[in-house]
Amino acid sequence: MSFTGIDYDKFRALRVTHVATRLEELIADEANDTLTPEQLFLTAVDDALEVRRANKNDKLIKAAGFPIPHASVAEIDYRDGRGLTAVRMRRYAAHHWRADPTNLLIISPTGGGKTYLACAIGIAACHTEHAVYYTRMDDLARRLIIARSDGIAHQQLLNDLSDTDLLIVDDFLTVGIDPAAANDLFAVLANREHRLPTMIASQTGPAHWVEALPDRVAADSIVNRLAHHARTINLGQIDMRKLRQDQTRTDKQYWE
Repeated sequence: MSFTGIDYDKFRALRVTHVATRLEELIADEANDTLTPEQLFLTAVDDALEVRRANKNDKLIKAAGFPIPHASVAEIDYRDGRGLTAVRMRRYAAHHWRADPTNLLIISPTGGGKTYLACAIGIAACHTEHAVYYTRMDDLARRLIIARSDGIAHQQLLNDLSDTDLLIVDDFLTVGIDPAAANDLFAVLANREHRLPTMIASQTGPAHWVEALPDRVAADSIVNRLAHHARTINLGQIDMRKLRQDQTRTDKQYWE
């Protein structure tokens, strides 16, 4: 059996083209001769739904802007001293972020692997169909300043930051930000509080953030919103970047 062009026009109108294409493939495969029409149809539906889900996940991952788009919870290094366990990471990978507005703070010195971990958890969130927005703090501050020249664009950026299912801010306060950007950050966090979670990856902790922000009153409010309703991952002092570089140098294909 094969479908005609007219048939496919109908399928497109009903938005079931993938189901029809997969059903035709299943029918043409002699290995499926023992299956009933109902079984073939349901298999085609399941396969088409899986393709649609995979495509949606790919779009979410691309839209998030992860700097490490291949990061995976399955590839996390659980060596002693990193404060990580496979059980805990599986919970984060399956977490329903929209239903739980608890923030996540990832703290480690430079090279500790916080960006990889943030990307891995964020990508897992995309696989559970959450919208994720990843940004470095310096880039976010720059975008906020530029957007201020256009009131509509500025408000749209604030809305995007406020409404994404999971907001990830990396390198938080590694460098200082100006008062205008700090005010925008306060507005975003106030909008997200008790509603949607924010993930912070930083070399420092809340005590330093209060000192680094330009306005003490705003600083207290920002840090309060981030830290007082949050889970924390302290990655310890292991320099994962150096360890990976050392491992790379031992590879037979490595040269310099």
